[in-house]
Amino acid sequence: MRQSTSHLLIGAFLAVATAITVSLATAATKYTAAFVTIEQIVFIQYLFCTLIMAPLLLRRGTQAFRTDHPWLHLMRGAAGWLCFYTYYLALEKIPLVDASLLRNTAPICVPVIFFLWKGIRLPFLRWLPVFIGFIGIASVLKPQGSLISFWHLIGLLSGITLAGSIVTTRTLALTEPTTRIMFYYFAFSAICSLPLAISKWQPIPLFTVPLIAGIGLSIWLTMWFYTRAYSYAKATVISPVSYSGVLFTGLLGWLFWDQVPAASALFGALLIISGGIWSVYLGRERSSA
Repeated sequence: MRQSTSHLLIGAFLAVATAITVSLATAATKYTAAFVTIEQIVFIQYLFCTLIMAPLLLRRGTQAFRTDHPWLHLMRGAAGWLCFYTYYLALEKIPLVDASLLRNTAPICVPVIFFLWKGIRLPFLRWLPVFIGFIGIASVLKPQGSLISFWHLIGLLSGITLAGSIVTTRTLALTEPTTRIMFYYFAFSAICSLPLAISKWQPIPLFTVPLIAGIGLSIWLTMWFYTRAYSYAKATVISPVSYSGVLFTGLLGWLFWDQVPAASALFGALLIISGGIWSVYLGRERSSA
């Protein structure tokens, strides 16, 4: 019993570490984007992670790079790249807490993507948290109460593409080792981001180099913390704790940019987080299967 409780606490701690890492990287990106283009930041962060992962695979020989699912890896990389690109674009235009909320709609979007892509039919009860989450999304998308914000839609796209990344990762994980999945994710994402980075390239101020390196390292750390968290606790524990990232991000937005969440965003946050946690809870048996 003690060991079980200990593992639960370690898993929760790692989930909080994940949320804090993501929140700090979000704030660092918003600050750095005033001096370096988003396209450069996205490309450099993925190149940085690719250079970290390549030696880890090379230790196991060239066979570690062989895969029977190159197109699935490419889909995973493209979805992951688009997720971060749209997320960072949204950060420049909307409050941090709104962007974080919209990116965290991924658990709600996952059942929809599974249904559209693989035709997996889910019971009616499984769709209820999705409907609740989408009501919350509608509240966040209309911060002024009248017109839908374009940049909020871009933020929502980051959540949808993150869901696509999750679905392809789950599919790849059935046959591929984690290190190979991570390497091709970083490598293909770097390739996808290269053309835009070249077109928007500009001199990089020296003082931003540590920030950009930290942003790149944060992705690798986030994946490591999150993967380790799941080795100690179930998704029904990790997912609710992970939503604390919205709180941390909102706090940073308030402290450094004086961004106070609108009432519609707070209402939407309640519905999105409730729908996301409920969706994970209802999906635990199907995921185990």
